[in-house]
Order: sequence, then C-alpha cells, then structure tokens
Amino acid sequence: FLRLLEAQLQDQRREHEEEVETLKSQVEAMKEEMERQQQAFLQTLQLSPEVQVEFGLQQEITRLTNENLDLKELLEKLEKNEKKLKKQLKIYMKKVQDFEASQAMVQTERRRHELNRQVAVQRKEKDFQGMLEYYKEDEPLLVRNLIT
Repeated sequence: FLRLLEAQLQDQRREHEEEVETLKSQVEAMKEEMERQQQAFLQTLQLSPEVQVEFGLQQEITRLTNENLDLKELLEKLEKNEKKLKKQLKIYMKKVQDFEASQAMVQTERRRHELNRQVAVQRKEKDFQGMLEYYKEDEPLLVRNLIT
C-alpha cells in the first residue's frame, strides 16, 4: 500500500514539475513579447506624430486583416459542418421513410393475417350443419351477419 502511495506521489510530483516548466516557458515567452512591444512602442514615440498615426493605422490594418482571415476560416468550417449535417439529415430522413414504409408493410401483413384468420374462422363456422338456436333479441344481428 505504501509503494502505491509513493508511486502516486512521484507521479504527481513529476506532473507538477512538468506543469511548472511549461508555465516558466510561457512566462519567458511573454516577457520576450513584452520587451519586443516595449521597444516598438519606444521607437514609435521617437517618430513624428504623422508617422505615429500611420504606424498605428498599419498595426490596426494588420490586426483587422488577421481577424478577417480568422473569421473566414471559421466561416469555412461552419459551412463544411452545415453540409455534413445536411447530408446526415438526408440520411436520417431516408431511414425514417424506410422505417415508416416497413411499418406500413407490417401493418398490411397483420391485416392480411387477421383477415385470413377471420376467413378461416368463418369457414369453420360454415362447416356446421343443422338447426341454429338463438335469442329473440339477437335476431337482427343474426340476420345482418347472414346477409353480409
């Protein structure tokens, strides 16, 4: 039991160390990016106001262009997903129609089977010969059944 706990503790320690290393590398990358931006900002401040405005506009154009490309990529993904979902919908609709058709066939077969059973029962009843006993109040029903 102690070995298992030691192994778990070592695994957790290793994961923690890896996470710390990852975070350190991210911090280092952010520091470098911040230094780069600070240098760009200082260089921008040394420029004339007209050039600063132009530089700001260029950065905004670059940012908007990148954002536009990201949005186009997202749009393409969504369109592909829409096409895929439409195809799946068509497939499922076909399956539903096939299922409904098969259910209709099953219902038809059941009706035929029931009619065959009724016919078989009627044939058995026709095999009787002789007199029939009935109550007076059942006479209209009996006459109707004989006619049909």
